[in-house]
Amino acid sequence: MFTLLEQHPLLLLALLLALGALLGQIRIAGAFLGPAAVLFVAIGLTAWGMSAGVELAVPEILGSFGLILFTYTIGIISGPNFFGSLKRGWPVMLTTIAGLGLVAMVAGLAGLGLGLPRPVIAGTFAGALTNTPALAAASQAAGDAELPAVGYSISYLWGVVGMLLAAAWSLRRSEQDGSAATAKLEQRTVRVDRDETVSVATLLTEHPDVSVTRIQHGDEPMVVGAPTERLAHGDLVSLVGPAVSLDALTAELGHASSVDIIGDRTHLDSNRVTLSSPALVGSRVSELGLADRFGAHVSRVRRGDVDIIPGADFIVQLGDRLRVVAPSDQIKAVRNYLGDSERGFSDINPPGLAIGLLIGIGLGMIQLPLPTGSFTLGSAAGTLIAGLVFGRLGRIGPLPISMPTAAAHSLSSLGMLVFLAYAGTRAGILFTDAVTSAMGWRIAVLGFLITSAAAIVLLAIGRLIHQTNWVQLAGQLGGVQTQPAVLAFANTRTGFDNRVSLGYALVYPAAMIGKILLAQILVIVG
Repeated sequence: MFTLLEQHPLLLLALLLALGALLGQIRIAGAFLGPAAVLFVAIGLTAWGMSAGVELAVPEILGSFGLILFTYTIGIISGPNFFGSLKRGWPVMLTTIAGLGLVAMVAGLAGLGLGLPRPVIAGTFAGALTNTPALAAASQAAGDAELPAVGYSISYLWGVVGMLLAAAWSLRRSEQDGSAATAKLEQRTVRVDRDETVSVATLLTEHPDVSVTRIQHGDEPMVVGAPTERLAHGDLVSLVGPAVSLDALTAELGHASSVDIIGDRTHLDSNRVTLSSPALVGSRVSELGLADRFGAHVSRVRRGDVDIIPGADFIVQLGDRLRVVAPSDQIKAVRNYLGDSERGFSDINPPGLAIGLLIGIGLGMIQLPLPTGSFTLGSAAGTLIAGLVFGRLGRIGPLPISMPTAAAHSLSSLGMLVFLAYAGTRAGILFTDAVTSAMGWRIAVLGFLITSAAAIVLLAIGRLIHQTNWVQLAGQLGGVQTQPAVLAFANTRTGFDNRVSLGYALVYPAAMIGKILLAQILVIVG
């Protein structure tokens, strides 16, 4: 069997994916590994093969392609929110690097105390934080690839398991404090009791997470909640937003009404329309021209499994489902204008994907100078950065460069599984020999200390300094660890909550650069 798998790497990959998928579904005390199980199946099967004298390996080119596909699509998914979070997110990046620096100090002191050579300490640091580029940097600085690789291979396994446990703990806390799910949107009809009039534009400025969808002035025909409309005493207004915000706005305007103005479709109707027109992808809601063309209004946008209240500057993406309120006789025209094709959900936009990967790989190849030489970010960080930018821009001139969230999630999952199978076979090849070496137990102890210290420090920084919610913090743990398995686990547990991917993307580039630099410093001054 092992000889057959060695001769047919694609068969090996398919077997690892199948066994990992089955193992990942097994629940123990309500918890399950999900896609991360592929990594552990690959390590176990490869180590078993090595004991029989057969080296099983998923080709490196497949693993590399899986990794850049994963990081690029994570960037596409996170891009729209990432740059909006950057103003308040840069302190998180700085404290992440500071936290990693503290962990590197622990690694250096503990490693010397255990009598380990500096290259081994640096390799253990890279493995405990599951970062292959950091291993490459440590090997370059040491002028020796063997010693860092031994430390890396032994500490890698707990690097994954330990951070998975930390992410699981963070998500469990999110369930206990009620932050596990994004606030759901509700609809409410309110009767205005206040005597002074107020414009819809003013309400939207004061309550940006609420959408005004319909207004009925007395006995007049119902109208769309355009910003220029004014609300007066006795008017009925339909609002959409989180319950807490609706309660505040209801108290400000008047009282909740039992009259159902949504059910009256005589003059206005609403439809959920899929954006599939390439010409409109990457446009702001205000640039769609729905009000001028059709007298229509976008009350909310569903992206993936999340409903969003869009502001005028909200950028729409291919595959977004727009809830449009419009005159009944204009609904068909609105659907034709926006496209409303099911293809919008699954179109991976091959030109945009290819250009994004090309630019990302190029970014990762740029040589960055250091006192000890130079280093590159690598294709993973490069494609993540390209994906973030492309996801935010949506289009360059007439060319759409993003893709639907559903398609990005599918490609991300595929890339992640292929990479985990590759990474598991690489770790499994060295695992048995490394564990049984003379330094094996000391490296294992050091790796345990590094991963555990990283989890504790990063959780403390996130909660005590930044008050980050537990769901996003689970994503940040995966990002700091630069570990797809942790992200996959958190996504599966939360039903692909966008905060997980946002947390991952927010700290990933800074963590990647920080670990590459710190691994080299440990070789020099460890």
